[in-house]
Amino acid sequence: MALTVASVSANFTRDLDQNYTLIEQLLEDARAQGAQLVTFPEAAIGGYLSSLGNHDDTVATTKRSLPPAIRIDGPEIRRVQELAGDTIVTIGFCELGDDGETRYNAAVCLDGTTVYGSYRKVHQPLGEHMSYSAGSEYCAFDTPLARVGMQICYDKAFPEAARMLALDGAEIIVSMSAWPAARTAAAENLQDDRWTYRFNQFDIARALDNQVFWMASNQSGTFGSLRYVGNAKIVDPGGNVLDTTLLGAGLAVAEIDVDGTFRSMRGGMFHLRDRRPDVYGPVTDAASDSAQANRWRELAHA
Repeated sequence: MALTVASVSANFTRDLDQNYTLIEQLLEDARAQGAQLVTFPEAAIGGYLSSLGNHDDTVATTKRSLPPAIRIDGPEIRRVQELAGDTIVTIGFCELGDDGETRYNAAVCLDGTTVYGSYRKVHQPLGEHMSYSAGSEYCAFDTPLARVGMQICYDKAFPEAARMLALDGAEIIVSMSAWPAARTAAAENLQDDRWTYRFNQFDIARALDNQVFWMASNQSGTFGSLRYVGNAKIVDPGGNVLDTTLLGAGLAVAEIDVDGTFRSMRGGMFHLRDRRPDVYGPVTDAASDSAQANRWRELAHA
């Protein structure tokens, strides 16, 4: 069955009214192109941190500059559901924990009537732990269109994250980002920036590693000290980029056939089937991993 999907590149700020207006506009544009699944960026409700690495945006310094913390069952998410209608949407936001204090960099998948799944970001870059607590699991979930898994930004640098979702049956992995250009020695043309290159290479590699469809959304423009690299895209299980926004704001849109493509691309070499978990012990051995991490820290500070 053919399915049309769309990945968003756009700029979202602290202004929730601006966010909802932009979400509504992008959904209208996506629907006009036949999209049934639309993925918005990390922190599309309330914006991301205004800086990374120097802790200007932390609970320890100020709460005024942090994204608004909201609950999945709160009015902000219900507003997105109203806008989504029959379209399935994934979108990033700052989630308020059950204790009323803990904050998570989170995402939710929903349509107008149902929340299909949610996710809290596991891997945290450059001091992000000063503003958010980390999630602790990767789980795929069923939607009327396909089985979906979600990641946020830095997660894509870790092959284990995508593999966990693929092993849980994810047919489409959605990677929502607020991925900026390099903080030092940034390229004049951001499309040539080394962090843009990494963003794009991770998307291709993770799709190909796991032979899944990969939908990458990203913030664009600027926010605080961050310059985002856009490059929303859709990648097929062979690592082929079906459409991309490059640096610009807008939509990457593609028609995909999950079942047909899986039969074709997994019919011969099927990476998940051909794994050898019996020789991967150190990858998941906590004691070995902790000792190695300590050694890396020693080398980094030598």
